[in-house]
Amino acid sequence: MRGRTHARTSTAASITAAIVALGALQGSAADTQNVELTSTPSKTCHGTRPTGSLTDPTGEGIPEETPTDRTLGYVDNLTAGRHSAIFTGLVLDEDAKAIDIYRIPSAPFDTAVCATAEKGVTVRFHDRDINEKDLTALLDLITEDMNRWDGTFNLREAGLDGTGHITIGVDDPGTAEPILRKALGERNAKYLRVEYAPQAYLQ
Repeated sequence: MRGRTHARTSTAASITAAIVALGALQGSAADTQNVELTSTPSKTCHGTRPTGSLTDPTGEGIPEETPTDRTLGYVDNLTAGRHSAIFTGLVLDEDAKAIDIYRIPSAPFDTAVCATAEKGVTVRFHDRDINEKDLTALLDLITEDMNRWDGTFNLREAGLDGTGHITIGVDDPGTAEPILRKALGERNAKYLRVEYAPQAYLQ
């Protein structure tokens, strides 16, 4: 399966950012990162809206070429608006023409998304207990002062993975993970994924 996270410029109510080098939060709709889907959907729906019929709240058409991209464009509008407080992240499964959405359970949000999915698009919902805004706040605690980790480990990458986790790339995961877990506290440590990342070099 080919998966990718979807990202745009990082804000408190934005679609989750792709994993970014050296802890700098940045992104655009073109930024992608392969991720592993690690949960079973709590709900699935299949699009019924005729192809190409979606419009955004301003009345303007969404020009993306495929049904999946057009559906994703509308989901962007929903998650940046009244449903931002329950949205955690999403991952595109391009091979299956599916969108995996991670959110705090919300029947109104699920209904709104399913009502806008085009024919041929599958939407899979996954339950989470934290939203994107709060995950970004935790990420900021780790990355806002890069020098705080000097002498313990080398922080090389940091970002949200789209599935409700913070992925941290370091030189020594065995050393870094307990330090990071202590810094965030046990309540928040469950959102961490600490892994090895090679040193980045400027080309």
